[in-house]
Parts: sequence; structure tokens; C-alpha cells
Amino acid sequence: MKTKLVPIGNSRGVRIPKPMIKEAGLNDEVDIQFRDGAIIITSIMQLRSGWAESAKTLHSRQGDQLLDTHTQTRFDKADWNW
Repeated sequence: MKTKLVPIGNSRGVRIPKPMIKEAGLNDEVDIQFRDGAIIITSIMQLRSGWAESAKTLHSRQGDQLLDTHTQTRFDKADWNW
């Protein structure tokens, strides 16, 4: 998409169309980097964002079970007392 830089105070900006913002998953706060002659704008996601909801969904589907059964070691058999 071709566009023009627009004046914003002493700076210049680019208008990003709403559908493009939505598809890129951008919010009010973004990360801007300059790399190899390109300006890269990426969404800033909060760490662990959505984990609680995902864990609840996984639990409701019984997807939070152990993948492997416990394998006893020599320590478990000889040295550990329950």
C-alpha cells in the first residue's frame, strides 16, 4: 500500500487503515524498530496475556493431564520414604 507521511507537530506520521490495524493485532501501544532500512511496527503483548483463560479452557476439556506416567527411579524405590 502506498501512502504519504503527514505532519504531526515537529514530526511526521503515517495513517494506518483500521482493517490493517485489526489484522496486525495492534493496540494503543506498539513497539517500533528500525532494521535494515525498514520501520517495523509490532504489537506489544502483555506477558502471559490470556493464560488464565486458556488454562481454564484446557482444564474443561481435560487437556491438562500428564502426558507420561511417573517412572520410578532407584532413589524412589530405595531412598525415599512416603
